[in-house]
Amino acid sequence: MIDSLLNSRMKKKIIVVGTAYPFRGGIANFNERLAREFLSEGHDVEILTFTLQYPSFLFPGKTQFSDSPAPRDLSISRWVNSCNPFNWISVGRHICRMKPDLVIIGFWHPFMAPCLGTIAWFSRRNHFSKVISVLHNAIPHERHFGDSLLAKYFVNAVDGVVAMSDSVIQDICQLGFRKPKVRCIHPLYDNFGVSVGREESLSHLGLNKDSRYLLFFGLIRDYKGLDWLLDSFAKSGLVKKNVKLIVAGEFYGDGEKYRKLANELGVNEAIVWQTNFVPNEEVRYYFGAADLVVQPYKSATQSGVTQIAYHFEKPMLVTRVGGLAEIVPDGKVGYVVSPNSQDIADALCDFYDNNRLDSFRQGLVEEKGKYAWSNMTHAILSLM
Repeated sequence: MIDSLLNSRMKKKIIVVGTAYPFRGGIANFNERLAREFLSEGHDVEILTFTLQYPSFLFPGKTQFSDSPAPRDLSISRWVNSCNPFNWISVGRHICRMKPDLVIIGFWHPFMAPCLGTIAWFSRRNHFSKVISVLHNAIPHERHFGDSLLAKYFVNAVDGVVAMSDSVIQDICQLGFRKPKVRCIHPLYDNFGVSVGREESLSHLGLNKDSRYLLFFGLIRDYKGLDWLLDSFAKSGLVKKNVKLIVAGEFYGDGEKYRKLANELGVNEAIVWQTNFVPNEEVRYYFGAADLVVQPYKSATQSGVTQIAYHFEKPMLVTRVGGLAEIVPDGKVGYVVSPNSQDIADALCDFYDNNRLDSFRQGLVEEKGKYAWSNMTHAILSLM
């Protein structure tokens, strides 16, 4: 333990490989925030991101790129082409020659396994640098043939793994991973600015201040259960109590089926459809407007949305899937319910009928202190 503590305090040369500016999204936010934490602890940090992340025909959204200004406090270089094997070898050899103490590679999808796994293999050939992966997912929520083989190739290429939920630990154990691993819960996403009050948020978003609002936030994919939420919202009868649902995030797939379902259920007029990607600087207004953040997921490992909710001290409703229940104490900061529309509806009714907002907020203040970024940096350094 003493050796580990002393080692973590020694200045390290660290390279983070993965998504970062000019790319957008949760993984980019995570890598940039992680780099800032290491910098604050006195380490040298450089991020190597993509020249090509996804070919356009494989990307389900409107754009992969951020409209926000480039971060001035981070060293970010574009080196990695996810589709060019010669590039993977070149980048790995470049890192090998740089001899960093630590290479951190975030992993979230088997598509990236050949690229990131090859970089990891070549980075380690100097027999000095340690390669640690932060696993967002090992096996994707929407599975395809060959996912396990690809994920196995990647995890076998690294020296150790930090997973953010027990379900991911179980996944890599099933892949036969026998190297060092540690679980560290996803830290707070505290990089979206300070909280904004309800009235200011509603005014900024142009929403009616006489209504109450639920929030479904983030990229909209089938496994996130928006169809269940729409059904639950209809069953709850909250529309009659002037409660509205904000759907804020970009569709990754067929968005019209959700609008059609909302019409069929008779709730479309009570839904605020904001189905463009939400820039980082706008995130706080959506959370400021909401009473409750709803995550009716059909499958999950962990979710960055819960950590944004913790930062803004917003109660949550999550389903009992993956690692969500690990970080949302039921009855203290919100609800953990069975993954079905009736249980979701019952919880929504309970929230408003029994005015749970203030009691959940007290629980959020108590719980959020557990999710410091220093926990993540220490977990990574401990694996060295």
